[in-house]
Amino acid sequence: MATAAFEDIAETFDFLDDWEDRYRHVIELGKAMPPMDAALQVPATRVEGCASQVWIMPVIEDGRFDFHGDSDAMIVRGLIAILHALYSGVPVAEVPAIDAQAEMKRLGLDEHLSAQRSNGLRAMVERIRQLSAAAA
Repeated sequence: MATAAFEDIAETFDFLDDWEDRYRHVIELGKAMPPMDAALQVPATRVEGCASQVWIMPVIEDGRFDFHGDSDAMIVRGLIAILHALYSGVPVAEVPAIDAQAEMKRLGLDEHLSAQRSNGLRAMVERIRQLSAAAA
């Protein structure tokens, strides 16, 4: 159950030959993502459990989930961009049904991220689930 935006990313990953190209693409996704307003980068929006600084601020409109996110690390910004593609526009009640781990596995991220980055990714997904549950 992935959004069209996430499917576009998955298709691009299918065309990329090796992990270095995919890694570069993740970084490019992060660079293309609009920066989060510095005023929103506060302890209340910080994601605990990430080695890098990560902030996620939910935006709920018409019962659909979205968020602003940012990080001080480019690869992590790219991971946030991928999560944004996965969750943006999904009805709040459907956010918990998304199997982010399985979707990320489709991209090969489960095999190529360090343990520390994988833990941070799990922390971001958990934070998104908490934010959507609070909004539901």
